[in-house]
Amino acid sequence: MGEKRICAPAAVFVYKRIDYAERTLCALRKNFLALQTDLYIFSDGPKNEKDQPLVAQVQDFVRSFAAQSGFRSVHVNLSSRNQGLAFSIISGVSELLDKYGRVIVLEDDLLVSRDFLIYMNDALDYYEKDSRIWSVSGYAPMLKGLRRWDQDVFFFYRASSWGWATWKDRWAQVDWGMADYPQLFSSPDKLWKLVRGGTDMPGMLRQQMEGEIDSWAIRWCYTQSMADMLTVFPRISRVRNLGNDGSGTHTTGVASEFDTVLNENYKPCVFQEPELNWRLVKEFRLLYDIGLKGKLNRRWQRLKIRGWNQVRRSVKRMIGSRELKRAMKKK
Repeated sequence: MGEKRICAPAAVFVYKRIDYAERTLCALRKNFLALQTDLYIFSDGPKNEKDQPLVAQVQDFVRSFAAQSGFRSVHVNLSSRNQGLAFSIISGVSELLDKYGRVIVLEDDLLVSRDFLIYMNDALDYYEKDSRIWSVSGYAPMLKGLRRWDQDVFFFYRASSWGWATWKDRWAQVDWGMADYPQLFSSPDKLWKLVRGGTDMPGMLRQQMEGEIDSWAIRWCYTQSMADMLTVFPRISRVRNLGNDGSGTHTTGVASEFDTVLNENYKPCVFQEPELNWRLVKEFRLLYDIGLKGKLNRRWQRLKIRGWNQVRRSVKRMIGSRELKRAMKKK
């Protein structure tokens, strides 16, 4: 797993959450291909005086982390002024794609499996010349249909921003100014293409264009939809969002329909030609459905995942209790 190979650079974007940034970067450093990977850390500046000490703390940590290395090389970009996540990602990813032609991207609230870099690089190699593939996702939700899915990957109409990768020629297709946006709602064909990835997307795009949100991801997904391209997802996730594990300030005890379990089987993925499975497509789309059916589905998913998390915690407590008893007997 640690053989020499040419790897895509990994870009990690951090802001003011030192606990999340530390967990994300340390998990990435434990990856099997870390020593063959050039790491780029982009740290945005504070939005206001309240954020200033938090950002300073993160940037101090980033400097010390870079000094310890564990990668082929570590490059740090510390901004003194706030650029915002959308601008930071667009400019940072563009810079690395101009230099390397491909890139792997993480934000500071994502936990990765030890084979994350292997999976991402293998997928980048396999699908680079396939004009049907827009991006590679390291994250995958716990869809019911995946329990009986006997392949290592599946495909969907929408990209994920939770640990992803792409190539320069795909990224270059995006018009970040969205010049064709005015034609969207008067074109049934374009609107249908967009909602294939979720009925929440037109609303998010409208918010972006009206200045209510500042999102690079909805513009990225919009261009993918118009180009009729797919994202490849792993059957077992290589990424877990830390904001869904109850560790955040505002997420204590919260279960999310987007929570997942990290891969622990480090066998290389077997990739196949892009082909949609309509059961998985329907189930995936429901996670982003703004209608009543989607809301009920997300509530049911949260209940199932909350139960699953409770089982995992109980098993960990049992294992810990047994180990403690064994240690006491030895004494």
